[in-house]
Amino acid sequence: MSSMIFEAITIGGTTTTTTILLSNPFFVKIGLIGLFINSLLSSVIPIPTELTTSGLLLAGQSKMAIFITLVSGSIIGGFIAYYIGYGGISFLRRFRKKPNKKSEYRGASLLKKYGWVMLFISPWIPIIGDYIPIIAGASKYNLKLFSIAIVSGKVVKGVAIVYIGSLILPSIFPSAMSHT
Repeated sequence: MSSMIFEAITIGGTTTTTTILLSNPFFVKIGLIGLFINSLLSSVIPIPTELTTSGLLLAGQSKMAIFITLVSGSIIGGFIAYYIGYGGISFLRRFRKKPNKKSEYRGASLLKKYGWVMLFISPWIPIIGDYIPIIAGASKYNLKLFSIAIVSGKVVKGVAIVYIGSLILPSIFPSAMSHT
């Protein structure tokens, strides 16, 4: 652990020291706006929000502000993904975001077999989970059921990330958390 490289980051007037692994230079350095952008994009392309969330927690940002920002961006991103899929493959080609056949088939199979449960857990599934809301839109999945499942899933994941992060980060990076 002592061989890790540390750097100081300033967020909202607070300077803290954290590992480069958690500093995520672009998203963390612009604070909650960066987290919102990160969470919005992560619903459409695989960019993990956990690093940005951890960096902001280490910087002493409000847990509630982090939670609200993370969940808001993730939910909006989930609906954008649904509407990208709803627009069809021609819309996806404009953005070069057409899922490969293997991921598309796997996601469609999971959605057909497990329905709203698959949508609820999709935020936790790496890579394939990003395609499930798109596939739900492409298959014209019931918007009401989609909304309930996605909002619930994103809220539960947001609570888990912020809560668990705030519990384990102090034991991993005690000096970074000492100022909070």
